[in-house]
Amino acid sequence: MGEKERKIDSTVLKHLPPRVARSHKGTYGKVLCVAGSVGMAGAAYLCAHAACRAGTGLVRIVTPEENRIILQELLPEAILTTFDRAHPDWGKIEACFDWADAAAVGPGLGPEAMAKDMTERALRNFSGPLVLDADGLNALAGMGVRELLSRRSSPLIVTPHVGEFSRLSGISIKETAADVPGCAARFAAEHHCICVLKDAPTAVGMPDGTVFINTSGNNGMATAGSGDVLTGIIAGLLGQRTEPADAALLGVWLHGRAGDLAAEKEGYYGLMARHLIEYLPGAMAGKA
Repeated sequence: MGEKERKIDSTVLKHLPPRVARSHKGTYGKVLCVAGSVGMAGAAYLCAHAACRAGTGLVRIVTPEENRIILQELLPEAILTTFDRAHPDWGKIEACFDWADAAAVGPGLGPEAMAKDMTERALRNFSGPLVLDADGLNALAGMGVRELLSRRSSPLIVTPHVGEFSRLSGISIKETAADVPGCAARFAAEHHCICVLKDAPTAVGMPDGTVFINTSGNNGMATAGSGDVLTGIIAGLLGQRTEPADAALLGVWLHGRAGDLAAEKEGYYGLMARHLIEYLPGAMAGKA
């Protein structure tokens, strides 16, 4: 390892947000998940459910009206704010950002123009810590990365896989895959954000050029929805006022550790994204 490379291991559990005896749901923060499109309600569900299971007190989902019944049945614990895809009420949506302590934007948003509007508004106007994933990253890639990120002063965590990173950075997939830690570190330093570059293993680049390599996880996690769960975990930790760098490192390790616990029971072939959420409490409890 280079001088600025570190490992992410179980010692990150020291950054778990505290629980106090005299508390209420507001004590543990409010997280906004802007996620889902027609046919992609599952991405919104996985992201928001993971945020709930990470310990957030209140989770709100902003999603198209078509997803209302699906999400209310799947996750009744979440608050739901829906919009008309053809004529979104931006005042209502921006009020949701004002409500939130932390936000996640992108899972399952799709390639629609609305996704670009949503991403740009979040980057420009949301003052809390923001996790940008999936279609949020794809939207960002099409809008001018440098300009938008240079204007943002609040904490930002981007969570691309290698393909999304290639679109975001202009670096080929082959070059990115050949140096995941270096790419994560350089992107984070250049754009003053935290870059969680998902691969095997995942690397987390920090704005100061330091990069952390994850030690948890397995190939059973190469399954649809796994990234949505990671985004929700990190956002859930941010909502509990965990420092952004700690939330990124802790979220990445917990995600992988939940996958390891799940693989012991479910096997590598049958592991699904929902299992990561199921085994997340065990990972947070430090189960061997």
